[in-house]
Amino acid sequence: MAKYTDADCRLCRREGCKLFLKGDRCISPKCAMEKRPVVPGQHGLGRKKVTDYGQQLREKQKVKRAYGLLEKQFRGYYEKATRMKGVVGENMLSLLERRLDNVVYRLGIGDSRSESRQVVNHGHICVNGKTVNIPSYLVKVGDEITIKESSRNLPKFAQLKDMKIVVPKWLEFNTNTMVGKIIALPKRDDIDLNIQEHMIIELYSR
Repeated sequence: MAKYTDADCRLCRREGCKLFLKGDRCISPKCAMEKRPVVPGQHGLGRKKVTDYGQQLREKQKVKRAYGLLEKQFRGYYEKATRMKGVVGENMLSLLERRLDNVVYRLGIGDSRSESRQVVNHGHICVNGKTVNIPSYLVKVGDEITIKESSRNLPKFAQLKDMKIVVPKWLEFNTNTMVGKIIALPKRDDIDLNIQEHMIIELYSR
């Protein structure tokens, strides 16, 4: 399977904004966007006129990279969103937020989406009491997300009990029991990334 293996910080610089791909590093002075906020490459400082298509493409790439998806996966979410009732762009973002790896990240179990994906892949997460190791698994209202009993004493997870974690309003997480719950579907206002989803819809509608 294709996988991006270059430096994550190059992606943030290319998109011109923080995608929070490196966890705590992204909010520290070491962040590449703080040290060198220009497009990577020898022509990064050059000014180029961006076309409408270019803006739409960059918006799509930004969202893909933030959630760690390949083109085929991302296109699949768009097509599924078009078959749902409501606004296509908001439906698509809601589907992305409901991915299990993103939920693990939002609950504070993983420092980044890539780390959360690894946590899921390694079988540390249960949904409604059953181990789920598929990062793209879509959660629904009422689902309980827990850290597997045999994994809770691992240093990575044991430290959660001493942390104060702020989660989106559509989620809740008890650090003592290490149980999270989906209390509502994510709304557009719950997504903190600066996304202009209408540009992505216009791109795919060409």
